[in-house]
Amino acid sequence: MVSFRFPFSIPPLPTGIISPATIACSVVLTAGISAGISISQNSTSVQNTLNSFVYKKPFFGSLSLSEGVADVAVKEEKSGVVFPGVVDGNKGLLGVGLRRKVLFGLKNIDCLYAFGVYADDSDIKNFLNEKYATLSATELKNADITQDLMESDVSVTVRLQIVYGKLSIRSVRNAFEDSVGTRLKKFGGSDNKELLQKFTSQFSDEYKIPSGSIINLSKEKGYVLRTTIDGKEVGSVQSQLLCRSILDLYIGDEPFDSKAKEDIDNKLVSAITK
Repeated sequence: MVSFRFPFSIPPLPTGIISPATIACSVVLTAGISAGISISQNSTSVQNTLNSFVYKKPFFGSLSLSEGVADVAVKEEKSGVVFPGVVDGNKGLLGVGLRRKVLFGLKNIDCLYAFGVYADDSDIKNFLNEKYATLSATELKNADITQDLMESDVSVTVRLQIVYGKLSIRSVRNAFEDSVGTRLKKFGGSDNKELLQKFTSQFSDEYKIPSGSIINLSKEKGYVLRTTIDGKEVGSVQSQLLCRSILDLYIGDEPFDSKAKEDIDNKLVSAITK
């Protein structure tokens, strides 16, 4: 068996999501080995090859999240909650954040829950390539990608992991009545009480959500919002308006965590930047 020794080292992976550049380097090196390329210490051709691959290939267009990236866990630093890099086999992590809350105007809860936003790999590739691949740098800068993503029929899951141990299911229900109700009114007018009730009634008092519990809000094909609590499906509602309103809480104009929204924006832009 032939062994290969590289005279230069690849920097260690940073904590968090694997960068497109790191993945690209691995792909190029593997390709070089397979072809029998001899890499010398002072060679500039290798660096040129790496630069060409990294800066000229769109990330999603050349490598899928589910196939090209291992299930790399990502920690939300403030809460310590760890999110898998991929869920449901094909949904890749776009970003993580926190939900904070002031209770009764008196007590500030630093973190009710941490959340991760995932998108179906195949859906997101098609969405980005079809809608943005031909845009210029200026056009791309002015594009509102997350706005388009919320309105598209791309499968997206928001994974909530409870951090605050005293949070009750009733509190979650009341919080969604307020936040989702506001968005439904914003996007669809005032006559959406029945739709809101269909969604919030899923969070019935029979469910307990101690610290560590996981709530998944999944927008599936056909604008079906499916809700699970600790892996158990508790209901689904078909409504583009409801799906749009839910996602607006996390990646809309006034998100729960603006830093998470910014990170997701940047990741989507970097995926289509050549």
